[in-house]
Amino acid sequence: MKSANMISQEITVNGKKLRLTMTDQLLMDVRRLKALYNAAYEDPESFEEVSSAISNTINQIATAVEPSVSDSDLDGLIQSIMKAVDEKTKETEAAKAKHMEDAAKSAKKATKPAAKSAKKSKK
Repeated sequence: MKSANMISQEITVNGKKLRLTMTDQLLMDVRRLKALYNAAYEDPESFEEVSSAISNTINQIATAVEPSVSDSDLDGLIQSIMKAVDEKTKETEAAKAKHMEDAAKSAKKATKPAAKSAKKSKK
């Protein structure tokens, strides 16, 4: 089941154009893969334990592109997807920060007292 928050993007891997569909599930899978890579890097002896999880996660991530890619393209595909996800995450965080800033400005304007009219009456 695909998320309502989907973004399609074209990526090129080894000269092949692919359509990447970014979903919440893909974002979670990429985060999981990064965590697994870090675990294997920090403790090389654990690589045997996490290699199956890494392989399964890579295969899951690969399903986010059409048409499907061959095994020889998986490394390039994963690198491209990670880069695209990182870029989209930065864009999203920047948009959220701008929204929060705009909301704070609007709230500040709404709480300012209205300027008083300076009418002096002459008698």
